[in-house]
Amino acid sequence: MRHKKSGKKFNRTRSHFKSMIRNMMCSLFEYERIKTTLAKAKELRKFSEKIITISKKDSLHNRRIVFSRIRNVNIVKKLFVDIAPFFLKRPGGYIRILKCGFRKGDNSLMSYIELVGRKKNNVIKKKL
Repeated sequence: MRHKKSGKKFNRTRSHFKSMIRNMMCSLFEYERIKTTLAKAKELRKFSEKIITISKKDSLHNRRIVFSRIRNVNIVKKLFVDIAPFFLKRPGGYIRILKCGFRKGDNSLMSYIELVGRKKNNVIKKKL
């Protein structure tokens, strides 16, 4: 039974799910915008917003907590130096999800997940 267990499993083992979320968080914080399915984006938002909230207060303890969840030194530095100070005045809602159509192969609903207020010069425009 799944009493009081929130979230989706995506038909993966717990270790695979944690690894997937960790990799997606690293990509999100590195590129500030990634494209994924809507269900994965909604799950990723839960974990990423908690990480950003923890990183708003720069202390050794918080750096160790974030590192234990992300496991990438460069991303932790970027999070505490670049991303978190940008959101100091913001009480929450650091991440935006934008729907962008369906995937060709399995018709899955795709979406962009991005940090709110990110730099506009990082956008890569594609010709259709």
